[in-house]
Amino acid sequence: NPDYKTVCTGETNLAEVVPALFDPALISYEDLLKIFFVLHDPTTLNRQGEDVGTQYRSVIFTHSDEQARIAHEIKDWVEQTIDEKVVTQIEPFIPSQYTRAEDYHQEYFTNNPENVFCQMVIPAKLSKLRANFTKFLK
Repeated sequence: NPDYKTVCTGETNLAEVVPALFDPALISYEDLLKIFFVLHDPTTLNRQGEDVGTQYRSVIFTHSDEQARIAHEIKDWVEQTIDEKVVTQIEPFIPSQYTRAEDYHQEYFTNNPENVFCQMVIPAKLSKLRANFTKFLK
């Protein structure tokens, strides 16, 4: 259970991730992956914006062979669509390797409205979400 400071050393091989629980009757796994690829840059290795390190790598943790197959198909489609190398890793989810972030990282956007990341990066991502995926929003 490494803390955030330890994860930032790059020596844990952990990545910052958000588990996505979804109802396939409301949104398909394919659509969820398309949203994922639109809302972040899947072409930068170990980096998202100004955040650099292996913990910021683009990765999808799959829960079945079927999810892995679909993730590879969508990744290949994205790569062909943008004509750039997509560095997103696709790996099986291993529950024993998942560590919940410290409390101060939970609900980070809501609890840290003064943070520059929350003021600059998140609103742009939400705007992109609203512009491209309104049919999935309530």
